[in-house]
Amino acid sequence: MKVVLKHLTKIFPSRDKKNDQDVIAVNDFDFEIPDGKLVGLLGPSGCGKSTTLYMISGLLTPSSGNIFFGDTDVTALTPEKRGVGLVFQNYALYPHMTVLQNILFPLQNLKGAQKMSKADMLKQAQEAAKLVQIDNLLSRKPSELSGGQQQRVAIARALVKMPRVLLLDEPLSNLDARLRLQTREEIKRIQQTTKITTVFVTHDQEEAMSISDIIVVMKNGIVQQSGQPQNVYDDPVNLFVAKFLGTPPINVLQGKVVDSKLYINDELIMNVDGVSDQEVTVGIRPEGFIPNEKGELSCKLSNLEVMGRDVSVVSTNPASLNPTIRSIIDSDIKIDTTKEYVKYSIKRNKLFLFDIKDGNRIRFEV
Repeated sequence: MKVVLKHLTKIFPSRDKKNDQDVIAVNDFDFEIPDGKLVGLLGPSGCGKSTTLYMISGLLTPSSGNIFFGDTDVTALTPEKRGVGLVFQNYALYPHMTVLQNILFPLQNLKGAQKMSKADMLKQAQEAAKLVQIDNLLSRKPSELSGGQQQRVAIARALVKMPRVLLLDEPLSNLDARLRLQTREEIKRIQQTTKITTVFVTHDQEEAMSISDIIVVMKNGIVQQSGQPQNVYDDPVNLFVAKFLGTPPINVLQGKVVDSKLYINDELIMNVDGVSDQEVTVGIRPEGFIPNEKGELSCKLSNLEVMGRDVSVVSTNPASLNPTIRSIIDSDIKIDTTKEYVKYSIKRNKLFLFDIKDGNRIRFEV
């Protein structure tokens, strides 16, 4: 099911007596979610991603704009008439019911032409449980399950009616790190199996990039950039997107362009043809540093952090806007820790220039 959001806006009236300015939670959201794809809404707390999800579900009414499922305008439809499955952060399971009863519950509330026989309901619930691999836990109650198992029950309950659209609101935030990894792989598998159009809300960029077909990066209710995760990572449109995506985060430094040449401090880093003389913000991805005794950029060595296959070199530079600079290099490359400074060459495709005023990308020939 294709989902189209047209100029979607949500404004909440101010509740602050001292400040009567309304809050624009989502501002002119214009986007098309392709049929059968998993889209990640990504951004910091308060960026409007959950508000967008709740407007798609029908739990919130837009202040303006329209929502289409296929060619049908569903903006005014109630949630139960939209055919959506919704999974909340806190699972919202009924504690007095078994796993099977929790999964069956949405089917038992169907009325009219949608009403099913008990045999059909049981069959559909068992199929949903099998899909999320909890078919051996049907007689247990939520209190007897782990957090990951409870999350699977919540997903099975959302899937049991075979919704047209599946909506996941921070579904992994209550799980530990190892379980998060396992569960997000399961979510991707389930989505690919069912081919249900899915919207996944998270503030964790690693989660969004690992399972999404498309990511939408939001800030203050406004879409900053959307596209395939790797493309957005490799080609950020502004400093906010560049800083939000990546672990470790991008290194940000002060620089200047003179005669189409980029300088950091007084070191000539590279030619940047097409860029006018100006001060700039420079972003360098951690994997963009190549240790080189004759390299262009000098950094004062702090320490090495061994991570197995990679090594994180921690250093400082007077031009850095972060306390430290982190560069990720292969563990086979040896860094001379007896020296005070480490020198780097910089990969052109891992260095980005941004306007110091608005943070927008300044492009140059790579």
